[in-house]
Amino acid sequence: MPGIYLGAILFSFAGMIAIDLKFGLALRVAPVRTSAAVLLSTAFFLVWDVVGIVTGVFVKGESPLFIGVTLAPHLPLEEVFFLLFLSYLSIVMFAVFERRAARRRGLGVSAQHPAGAPGERP
Repeated sequence: MPGIYLGAILFSFAGMIAIDLKFGLALRVAPVRTSAAVLLSTAFFLVWDVVGIVTGVFVKGESPLFIGVTLAPHLPLEEVFFLLFLSYLSIVMFAVFERRAARRRGLGVSAQHPAGAPGERP
């Protein structure tokens, strides 16, 4: 079934955005900084992919789950969305662990929200 892989990535991306917005982890706290970080890291990983493709390290396998759109040889459209998701997931998880570390140190508050992060239980 073409599109299953892209659908799974987009579904997961939407879930991460919902979690982020609910708990005020990255996008709601600093939307411009978060967006810039996601776009820059995605661009970095795309360059990495291109270097890997040119040197023969990365080769696109065939799968009935791909929609069949390639941006370049061995670079399917799904790769861009996967890298966007991976970059965003990394930022959100960093914010989660940063918040947990602050709680363990006894601070219990987010650096961006001195009175406590939105959606955070007292």
